[in-house]
Amino acid sequence: MHELAICQSILAQALPIAETHGGWVKRINLSIGPLAGVEPNLLRAAFPLIAAGTACEGALLAIETPPVRVQCWQCGEASQVRPNRLVCGACGTWRVTVTEGDEMRIDSVDLSETENV
Repeated sequence: MHELAICQSILAQALPIAETHGGWVKRINLSIGPLAGVEPNLLRAAFPLIAAGTACEGALLAIETPPVRVQCWQCGEASQVRPNRLVCGACGTWRVTVTEGDEMRIDSVDLSETENV
């Protein structure tokens, strides 16, 4: 379950923010594309285990799932596609580059002056 390692990484990035600003982490806003290889529900389940006893304990993981987009090598069109069908939406070729939908990033960290309950 690599979601535990991902949670540790999220925690390692969020805790210094809380320490710098002297608060508690209330919410962590993430973008996780469908092609990132991460299961959001497992991430949500694992996070409380990793965050216990830290300034992130009780924090909410808010996960946004961006669409999958590709750029065609042949016709140059950019199109939104299904995660299991990575072909150009205009000409149908499979020669595309994924431009969105494989990312995993922390967009923002919301802090609170009081401990999460």
